[in-house]
Amino acid sequence: MFRNILPALVLGLSTLSVAASVHAEDQKAEQFHIRGSIVAYSGSALKVKTREGETVDVTLADGWKLASVANAAVTDIKPGDFVGIASLPREGGGDGALEVLIFPPAMKGAGEGSYGWDLKPNSSMTNATVADAVKGVDGRTVTVSYHGKEKKVAIPDGTPVVTIASATKDDLVPGAVVFIPAEKAASGPLARQVLVGKNGVVPPM
Repeated sequence: MFRNILPALVLGLSTLSVAASVHAEDQKAEQFHIRGSIVAYSGSALKVKTREGETVDVTLADGWKLASVANAAVTDIKPGDFVGIASLPREGGGDGALEVLIFPPAMKGAGEGSYGWDLKPNSSMTNATVADAVKGVDGRTVTVSYHGKEKKVAIPDGTPVVTIASATKDDLVPGAVVFIPAEKAASGPLARQVLVGKNGVVPPM
């Protein structure tokens, strides 16, 4: 996540290398996330049916960026990795992961921190470095560190785990699932980045 940059997806894709983060959260009130499926795409316009059932017309800004996600596994999470974990507080203490994004090495440090997230009510997003990963009876518990702080997060078996992948505009087909960090504009939602699901993998964030 980047500060002073639109939440999520400031993606510099060059031959499959990504120069910035999918997860980014700017605290500006005019910025928000759109989650849903594509109804139609043409040029600089993307029509999306949101998870709330509303259909919105998203304007794509000049120079907008596109990427997708690929499946990974909880066993891929190693000490030293930089990850983005959406989580919820657990009964009895600690956090339980809703999803995990393993960032490519070039994106390490992007948007480091822990802050509120809107995947589910009371959820948070933590972009941090894995200090250790311990296999337990039910999934894995990781300790992550950011800005001199530590946080333990349980990752139950079955939790979606993904990493960044490439995408092209040909992937923007009706029915494809998208995650869009957008900003409010006079003409409606404006997007500079789009994350699209393909090959059966959907953006879980």
